[in-house]
Amino acid sequence: MDSLITAAARALAAGDPLGALDRVALRDDAPALALRGIAMAQLGDLDRAKLLLRRAARAFGPKEAVARARCVVAEAEIALAARDLGWPAKALDAARAVLEEHGDRANAAHARYLEVRRLLLIGRLDEAERRLAGLDPAPFPPASRAVHELVVAGIAMRRLRTGPAQAALVQARQAARQASIPALTAEVESAARILQTPAARLIARGDERPLLLQEVEALLASDALVVDACRHVVRHAGIAVSLATRPVLFALARTLGEAWPADVPRDMLVARAFGAKHADESHRARLRVEIGRLRAVLRKLASVSATKRGFALAPRHAGEVVVLARPIEEPHAAVLALLADGESWSSSALALALDASQRTVQRALDSLAAGGKAQGFGRGRARRWMTPPLPGFTTTLLLPAPLPID
Repeated sequence: MDSLITAAARALAAGDPLGALDRVALRDDAPALALRGIAMAQLGDLDRAKLLLRRAARAFGPKEAVARARCVVAEAEIALAARDLGWPAKALDAARAVLEEHGDRANAAHARYLEVRRLLLIGRLDEAERRLAGLDPAPFPPASRAVHELVVAGIAMRRLRTGPAQAALVQARQAARQASIPALTAEVESAARILQTPAARLIARGDERPLLLQEVEALLASDALVVDACRHVVRHAGIAVSLATRPVLFALARTLGEAWPADVPRDMLVARAFGAKHADESHRARLRVEIGRLRAVLRKLASVSATKRGFALAPRHAGEVVVLARPIEEPHAAVLALLADGESWSSSALALALDASQRTVQRALDSLAAGGKAQGFGRGRARRWMTPPLPGFTTTLLLPAPLPID
């Protein structure tokens, strides 16, 4: 490898893409094409970067399997940055195997981190943890150690384990400082701000206040009966009753929880559960049926008793009843949460992350665009969607991932 290629590679490792381009911008040999592609990716021109890396992979000879594998890993990283979550994971896995076979442990580990970050984005936390468990970051450069700790922190935050998340972020900050890469340092600081930003709302006894992630974690571990509107679950002392597929029952449970210890008039319950402006006898009859079903599913956690004007919720063992609500509540909050990372998403990637049909996601995007909350650009399969970061709170509890007792 000649001196210019070596110098360009060192510049890229230090986060200096312009310095790398100064050295190889006019060269079209395979190593220069690969380095130019990585430089363009660091500068944000992802389409140009992909083309350069593919040219480089074709230009490397049949005996340069390691170089081609590195190009595949770089292209996978670009796909992740572009939120192209449908990029073939098998190609990355094969490239990682080649790198491991030839002793390139650092790039093989980087390929593994890309796999884990993709799994984290689409909410497959168990699989992400299993793949991460086999990686020891100690022998790797500071940048790789910072990425490792960022992934550990991301998984911990999604699981509401704020203690391990804070510890991982401390390690990530130290490694990023040693790496001296401004973009990496900014990513660490952005992740750290999540722990200091309201993530949910607590509704109790008619009052409402924002909660940080660590406060949400403490609430779920407390003696309170929690009507969890983030996952449509009623929780207490390790018992979780999911009402995610029974929206009428959850609407009743939430309305009763918000009013606790007071009761709720029948007309209000009818309006919240059925969307009826005026309650007639058929609505009241249906309400009695649904209240009976709610009593049955919550029998281990609470009772629902009739009062003169309506119904009241009474916990069996908990000291109080609270409602844990999302930081924002609108029909397409989960889509907004994914878009709020500031990256451009395709509708297919959003559908994969949300485990929903692409048509459902497209309707949600059209609705958000009509309201000025999302913006699409490009056409056809190249169309991407973005929105500015949501101000004032973190979107962790809007994302489609399990909470600790699930």
